[in-house]
Amino acid sequence: MRRLSYSLGSLLSIEDVIECSQKLNKIKPEVMWIPETWGMENFSILGLASKENTFSKIGSSIINIYSRSPSLIAMGASTVDTISNGRLILGLGTSSIPIVEDFHGTSFESPMQRMKEYVDIIRMALSGEKINYSGKIFSLKDFSLLTKPIRKEIPIYLAAVNQKMVQMTWDIADGVIFYLRPKNEMKNMIPIMQKKKKIDTTLQIITCIHNDEEKARTRAKKTLSFYIAVGKIYREFLQSTGYSEEIQIIFDEYQKGGLNGLEKFIPDKMLDDLCIAGTPDDALKKLNEFRDVGIDLPIIQFNPIDNVKESFELLTKTFSGKSNE
Repeated sequence: MRRLSYSLGSLLSIEDVIECSQKLNKIKPEVMWIPETWGMENFSILGLASKENTFSKIGSSIINIYSRSPSLIAMGASTVDTISNGRLILGLGTSSIPIVEDFHGTSFESPMQRMKEYVDIIRMALSGEKINYSGKIFSLKDFSLLTKPIRKEIPIYLAAVNQKMVQMTWDIADGVIFYLRPKNEMKNMIPIMQKKKKIDTTLQIITCIHNDEEKARTRAKKTLSFYIAVGKIYREFLQSTGYSEEIQIIFDEYQKGGLNGLEKFIPDKMLDDLCIAGTPDDALKKLNEFRDVGIDLPIIQFNPIDNVKESFELLTKTFSGKSNE
């Protein structure tokens, strides 16, 4: 069976997360990922979801490294790993300037060095050893977890966009979490990086499935246009990979009129390069196109259309080949 995972979207309610987790427990994907933006707190939802889905690994996608100290992330990771009986994948990322500075009131400084020190400290804490650490950002004295982790090593996956973070991810992480990357860019880049060291390559894919193709594509374009409008790091990356003119048009329109109606400026070619959007008949072919460029573990990002339950049923039936009823 080919590897597959699902991500439960940021806009779902707690009741939706519980219900979707129960359904995933029946179809048993390899990983169930839970995002964190500025809604529900990640570790608590991971713990809750792990009790509803007792089979899949439980992944954070992603916890940003500016809103918690490395010691607190280690505490949270150890806690959820214990609750889930050793199933956590700890996904970390730097997030973005608006979230870090405007929402958390922290300066977005030294993301590369910060990530390196977080990974160092978290791994040391989970190993059970007492930490005396002196870095460029953090200095810790005599810190150790009060409760013993059930695993001394928890897989750490890093969200990576720019090339420096990609390089560091291959140096220090167990896996990478990609998002909004053109297929040709990944096809050229991943084999080169995997020769350096083999790690798990994952890609979170904006996915909208509906029997009405246009409805699905419009929904996906809305999500994609949002990330392009508000995400400077994604704009700059996509501009550097062949979408300079398209991205500039979308951002200019956003500055003029905001998010409303912005989806109509997303070209179909770009949508199909970055997302899965359409009918169930087309979806598996589009998924395989992402696998073919070097993605080990696709992450199907659930973007509900109309009724959440019915939308998730169609999504999981499309990719996992069975009903959840």
